[in-house]
Formats: sequence, structure tokens, C-alpha cells
Amino acid sequence: MLAKADSSEPIARRLSKISRLTPSFSKEALYVKSLLALFALVALPVMAAEPTLYGRYEYIALPEIGGEVLKAKMDTGALTASLSAKDIETFTRDGENWVRFRLGTKDASNKVYEHKIARISKIKSRSDEEDEGDSTEVAKRPVVDLELCLGNVKRTVEVNLTDRSNFNYPLLIGAKALREFGAAVNPARRFTADKPDC
Repeated sequence: MLAKADSSEPIARRLSKISRLTPSFSKEALYVKSLLALFALVALPVMAAEPTLYGRYEYIALPEIGGEVLKAKMDTGALTASLSAKDIETFTRDGENWVRFRLGTKDASNKVYEHKIARISKIKSRSDEEDEGDSTEVAKRPVVDLELCLGNVKRTVEVNLTDRSNFNYPLLIGAKALREFGAAVNPARRFTADKPDC
């Protein structure tokens, strides 16, 4: 127990008494402890954020679209997700923009779905590579916030609606959606998550 310090005692002498009573650490030990603490701060979030590895193609369920399960292409080169839709029609409801559409897949029913539009995306595509000019066509697509289920993980992601009937996969999962799922893609693998269970 420390004795009560005399207020007339010089500060240097009081500090000297305190430093003799506290444990001393070498500079090396403090350096090592500091490095370990820094490593823990940096490494733990990285280890916690380890992505789940999926294949190039996966099954994804659409709970808001009748629970349909579609084969999807996991495409790190695309930014947004795209769903094959037909008869796409925008309209206004209670002052907000909405979209009405039918699912554009081979076995889809004729059921009409309606969703509030999150935004309109502008997709640029070259009209012809051999044209001398640098002409591009801009397509405007309605984007909806749609709940998707991959494996046992459910996320709400932005999905643009477009006719993908000429493509092998009616659903394209782009980089933004992959990030939402905490996913990494191994292009050599297929259907690693099995059927959705959300």
C-alpha cells in the first residue's frame, strides 16, 4: 500500500516512488505485445469475413415469385443481377413507380407479378463491333429489390428485369449480389449449394 504523498514533496520524487512499485516491462516485450494486439485487430475481421465458395452455376429460389427455383449463372463480370421477365410494364401506384411482369422461363406459369421499382438502370451495349463509330445503345431496365435464397442463405438484392430467353440461364447473379451473399465463385465447380433451403 502506498503511503500518502506529502504535497510538499517534489513531483519527480513522487513519480520515482511510483515507478519502483509498478512492474516494469522491457521495450521488446511491449513491442511484441503491441504487435500481437495489432495482428488480432487486423486478422479477426478478415477471418470472420471468409467468403462462402459457390460454383459457376447454382440453384436459387425466388420466395416472392411463387417460390420458383431457377438455375442461375454466378457472373463476377456483371455488376447487377438480372432475371428473365416478359411483358414488362411500368405503372404508377399511390405516386410510386411499380412494374408488372411475367416470369420469362420455359416452364413459367402465366402468373403476373407486381413489384415496386427501386430504380431504373441504364445498361450500355455496343450495337455492332465492326461499326466505325463508337456507337452504344442504352437500354433502360426496371430494378426491383427481390428476396433470393442461395443454399440456406436468404438476402434481398437488386435485380433488373429483362428478357433473357435467349440465354441458357434465366437468372444472372452479378458482383453486387455475390457481395450480399458473401460469395466467392469457383468456375470449375457447379451446383455446390444444392437446392435452396430458406
